[in-house]
Amino acid sequence: MSSDVTATGLDSVRAEIARACRDAARDPAGVTLVAVSKTFGPEAIEPVIAAGQRVFGENRVQEAKAKWPPLMQKHQGLELHLIGPLQSNKAKEAVALFDAIHSVDRASLCEALAKEIEKQGKSPLLFAQINTGAEPQKAGVLPQDADDFLTKCRETYGLTISGLMCIPPLDEAPGPHFALTATIARRNGLKLLSMGMSADFAAAIAMGATHVRIGSAIFGGRQ
Repeated sequence: MSSDVTATGLDSVRAEIARACRDAARDPAGVTLVAVSKTFGPEAIEPVIAAGQRVFGENRVQEAKAKWPPLMQKHQGLELHLIGPLQSNKAKEAVALFDAIHSVDRASLCEALAKEIEKQGKSPLLFAQINTGAEPQKAGVLPQDADDFLTKCRETYGLTISGLMCIPPLDEAPGPHFALTATIARRNGLKLLSMGMSADFAAAIAMGATHVRIGSAIFGGRQ
């Protein structure tokens, strides 16, 4: 993909975010665009950085570890978010590398993260993932267990959870899933909502998303 096409994709996503914020009577400054760069190499990422994008999302710790340290050394002020499922045995590397982790969803992971956060003296932004569609193949806490899980994060593990993340089922309208996630967040006093991808981020913004995770609309189809 040429750098021109990538920059055009980024411009058009930014314009759509601004439009969605206007429609929802929201300040665009309240929505963080996470450019999802999974499967794309530095040659595709560089033009997006050059166009002013600073927040990027990756699905896998190993892939991020292979490509991001040199990019972060070269460019100041980049932020890296882990948006994919995290294995407990990768908590050490995740805390070392990522500024935010969007997929906190079980006790063993909470324990591993709490240990590494204390040991490394780092404090990544943490989102609990909610499996709003109760899909067996998908990570995340079931909606009915969310309040209890968030209390345990705080009281048992001493973790500061700042927000919630969800990925609606592919074959269902996303709106109700975003609304449910926003309701759980509100009930638990959480300000951040990681919701919305390339196909549905305008709906997510209307429901209060503070972080939208957009890949293909910026980078094109997966490699």
